[in-house]
Amino acid sequence: MRRIAPLGLRTRLIAAFLLVAAISAATSAALTYREARTAILKQSQDTAVSSMRDLVGRLSLPLPPRPDELKSACADLARSSQPHSWMVYAEYAGNTVSSAESPNSTVITDELRAEARTRPNGAVQRVRKGKEVYLTFAMPATFKHNDRTQSSGLVFYGVMPLATEQTTVQAMVVAARDGALPALGIAVIPALLAARSVLKPVRRLRHAALSLGRGKLDTRIEVKGSDELADLARTFNETASALEGSVEELRQAEARARRFAADVSHELRTPLAGMLAVTEVLDEEAVHLDSDTAAALRLITAETGKLAALVEDLMEISRFDARAAELHADEVDVAEFVRKTLERRHWQDRVATELPAGLRARLDPRRFDVVLANLVGNALRHGGADVHVSAAEEQRPDGARLVVRVADSGPGIDPEVLPHIFDRFYKADAARTRSAGSGLGLAITLENVRLHGGAVRAANRDGGGALFTVEMPLEAAV
Repeated sequence: MRRIAPLGLRTRLIAAFLLVAAISAATSAALTYREARTAILKQSQDTAVSSMRDLVGRLSLPLPPRPDELKSACADLARSSQPHSWMVYAEYAGNTVSSAESPNSTVITDELRAEARTRPNGAVQRVRKGKEVYLTFAMPATFKHNDRTQSSGLVFYGVMPLATEQTTVQAMVVAARDGALPALGIAVIPALLAARSVLKPVRRLRHAALSLGRGKLDTRIEVKGSDELADLARTFNETASALEGSVEELRQAEARARRFAADVSHELRTPLAGMLAVTEVLDEEAVHLDSDTAAALRLITAETGKLAALVEDLMEISRFDARAAELHADEVDVAEFVRKTLERRHWQDRVATELPAGLRARLDPRRFDVVLANLVGNALRHGGADVHVSAAEEQRPDGARLVVRVADSGPGIDPEVLPHIFDRFYKADAARTRSAGSGLGLAITLENVRLHGGAVRAANRDGGGALFTVEMPLEAAV
């Protein structure tokens, strides 16, 4: 089932504004309609009842009235009716006459008759018959005896159609409806203005957040007003200030750490050079010493060499951190270069190669040598004797690339270790044999490849073992 995309904030604001306007218009129209309808009907009702009361009060009929006299009275009342024509009915002692052809009316209810008997001032009722609405009202004829008003038993009923009033009310409904649609159309303009006034600071906040995310920590928002959006802008500015201060502190701490590592490495380099020279001389004389002393001397020589290698790695990493590392590119034959790298370290008999002839590239020979030496040495230490190195030219969307792969036949890399394999000082002891290195070799490899504009990846082979893949831009010789 396809999910419907959520509406944007602008659309929701405009829709909410129009909904409120529509509800307000509908509510106002309904209240106006109700009040106007009540007023119109009440005015007609009050006028009719008052007129009937006056007319009945002026009648002079003998009791008991004769049917012809009663019918003539009904006709007189009907002729004098207002605000509209009535039909008048009279009931006395079970006899019924009217000003119409039929003496009985279907809209005069028993409820109205019962109410008329108990209310000498008259009773009123509105009755719907089909689509027509009628106003029915009863007015008892009374007389005074001993200063008391008494009912004569004669009741006159008026039946007045409310067609005119219904037409007026319907016209009001149509006018309210026709006026509401343009009003909603006009409401779009303030809705757009309101949405703009709300969304403008939101857009400023979005741009500021994007700028902050790009590293511009001095980004701030101009605060206007004192509403919730202004409070949000102030909060953003305070957060950005705190973040800028924290990042600056971290940068200073990192810079101090880098300077410390570089200074320590530099200071250790000179005494280590002297120590290496002495240990080399002593190592040559180890054959003339007893076995225990010779073993201790060779241990000192080996550990001094490791310490010297660690110092060199630290100095190299410090240059990368200080962005002082430079690339001195030269054109090289890839196959010949890889073979020489292996021969210098006496690895040619332990590593199988697949190197195409004539593949040339422009790269920094020293740094590329470090990349190869670190990857192959890592494979030999951790992956066993069966190590394979291959090089090839492959086409990518961004141009030709030099792809070098170093594969081993070891136990592979633990999946939990893979994300950290190029981290500094990280050693995958749980996945591979304990390393005697500094833990900086793969980190230096990554930095050297990046300096060439390339990338290096680590993965596990389907048949077992680890696979490191280096991709770097390839520029053919001119």
